[in-house]
This record gives sequence, C-alpha cells and structure tokens, in this order.
Amino acid sequence: MIQATEQKRIFLSPPHMSGEEYKYINEAFDTNWIAPLGPNVDAFEREIALYTGVKHAAAVSSGTAAIHLALILLEVKEGDTVFCSSLTFVASANPILYQGATPVFIDSEPETWNMSPEALGKALKEAADKGELPKAIIAVNLYGQMAKMDEIRALSEVYGVPIIEDAAESLGSLYNGKASGGFGKFGIFSFNGNKIITTSGGGMLVSDDEEAIKKAKFIASQARDQAIHYQHSILGFNYRMSNILAGIGRGQLQFLNKRVEARRSIHAYYQKYLSKIPGIDFLPEPENTFSNRWLTAVTIDEKVSGFTISEILKELAENNIEARPVWKPLHLQPLFKTCKYFCHEDHKSISEVLFSRGICLPSGSNLSVEELNRIIDCFYGVSQRKGKIII
Repeated sequence: MIQATEQKRIFLSPPHMSGEEYKYINEAFDTNWIAPLGPNVDAFEREIALYTGVKHAAAVSSGTAAIHLALILLEVKEGDTVFCSSLTFVASANPILYQGATPVFIDSEPETWNMSPEALGKALKEAADKGELPKAIIAVNLYGQMAKMDEIRALSEVYGVPIIEDAAESLGSLYNGKASGGFGKFGIFSFNGNKIITTSGGGMLVSDDEEAIKKAKFIASQARDQAIHYQHSILGFNYRMSNILAGIGRGQLQFLNKRVEARRSIHAYYQKYLSKIPGIDFLPEPENTFSNRWLTAVTIDEKVSGFTISEILKELAENNIEARPVWKPLHLQPLFKTCKYFCHEDHKSISEVLFSRGICLPSGSNLSVEELNRIIDCFYGVSQRKGKIII
C-alpha cells in the first residue's frame, strides 16, 4: 500500500496551461515588449470585452486593483460607506479600507449563497431613512455561481447606488444567458493562479462607460499628465498588467470554454457519488443561471452525516489532498469587527451557517478520474467509519 506521504499532492485549483501561451509570450520577447503595456495587453482587453459582452476593459495587476480603481472612479472617500457581500475573500472588501471608507456587510441567501436581496433591501432602507446611502454595492459571484442580479439591480436602481460586480471567480458563468461581469456599473475579474484561467497574477476592470475605463487606465499608470516632463496632478497607482502576463492570458482565454466544461464535469462527478452520502448538499445552481463551477462547494449536516467538516478535512489532508472550508464571513473577521452586518433573516445568519458546514473540494480542470476517486474514497471512508450506509 502506498503511504499517504508518498501520494501525489492533489491541489484545490492549480493552473492548467494549454501550451498556446508560449506563442504570445515569445512574441513579446521577439518584439521586446517586456515592460508593462503593449500589444498583448491591448488585445487581451479587447478579447475579454468581446467574450463578456462589455464594451471596454482595462487589464490590471490583480482583481483587487480592479475593485480599488472602481471605488476611486465612484469617488468613494473617507466617511463613505460601501455595502459588500460578507461571504467572500477579504480582497472584495480591503479596497474599501484603502479609500478610508467603511464596509457594511450583507448576508448570503440559501439559493445561490450570494448577496441576499432581502438583507440588502433592509440595509438600503435603513441607510436611506438616515440619509446615509452607500457610495457603492459590491456584489460577489461566489465560487462561480451568479448572484440574484435582477433583484440586486432593481434595488440599486430604486436607491440610486451603483453596483460593482465582483466576478473574480465567475468568468464563463451566465445569468439569464448574459455573461458575468456586465451587470453593474463596473465588473471585475481575477486571473490569479488559482482561477479558471490565469495570467499568473492579474485582473481586469470592465465597463460600458468608455470615459471611466480611460480614466482607470490613467490612474493605473501612475496618473502621469500629458507633459514632456513627469507631472502628476492626482494620485495614481502602478496597477497595469505586463505585456508578458497578458500574453499568458490570451493563450488561456482560447481554452476558457473547455475549462468551464471540465469543471462542470468534475462537479457532476462529485454530485453523482457524494450525493449517496446522507447530509451532503451542493452549492445550488438556479435554473436561470449557468455556473462555471470554479470550485465545487458542499455543505455537511453533521446531524445527518455523522461527521463534521473538520473530520473530512483531516482525512483529506492525511491523504495529501488540499481542501478548505468556505470563506469565513467578513463580518466575523477581526479586521472588520466594528462593521455593521445585515442578516438574510432576523436572528439567522445564512453566511455563518454556510461557514460552519461548507467545504471546497479540489476542482482543477486537469483532475483525473483516479484523483477524483481518491477524494471521494476519503468521504466514503469517514462515512462508513461513522456507521452510515452508502447507497
């Protein structure tokens, strides 16, 4: 028997390279476009805009930088508030602090695990009654699953608060047939190494507002004025993507649909076999949505399954398999302990329930059937040790 320490490591969401990336990287070297900006950057922006159906795009150094630029463009400043999904990675909210503003966190709802329109409505009404409406709403598409954008957009229109759609995890996902990233004033994508396509590190800000994207590119390039000398009238940042990394992105983008297909197949495989274990449920996919299934996320009801997420995480780790709990809600993070939080239901926090029960499974588009079976066997082993019968 192979010892667990000798088993090949299974990662949560590793990069999946196609080989086509070399074409664009070599072109950058051959033409000496090594510094930030260049033909690959321009082309990558056009290609992402075309794929997502959004008119304009700015390639930047990270998804976090894209959110920061969106907040700057919306003139978020000290003393302002910004409403943000709570069940998300900290990068969704950190840029609010960069601007000296205060986050207000909004609970999830159970049908998509994303921002609850009910909680958002309560928060907006309270803010409107006080004359303290937020400057923006940051709505996240968690693990590739689209939020209830119709309801969220309706609320944003009633109260006149613009949406930043955090689509960092949802490139390739659809809502009523429309691509993610195009439902707000601004959309943002991440191309971090663990995303469905990667540039190693990078992001994209998209919008139908041409002037806003032009300004974003200016601010992201140190806000250098048009002058023969170096002159700066406003604060800028070094946020633009390099021509080499954009080349990687162009090669990756050609295979995005295949990567989505692979991750959805992996999710279906998990669902087929893990659904046999009592107490395991999957992140839902409502009929009007199409998820890229960036990560397969499940919840475990200990009262039904007989085991906890801690026990299955331990089992997976002992078999050299990387898995993680779902995001710890931001309103529970020490960094944001003084921030307000609005629940989906009175006295019941959906995001806290999901955190207590949720786990993300390895979902890389290059996973083999043998690796998937190793992961599933860990669940079966724990379940059987707890005396549960797998049908």
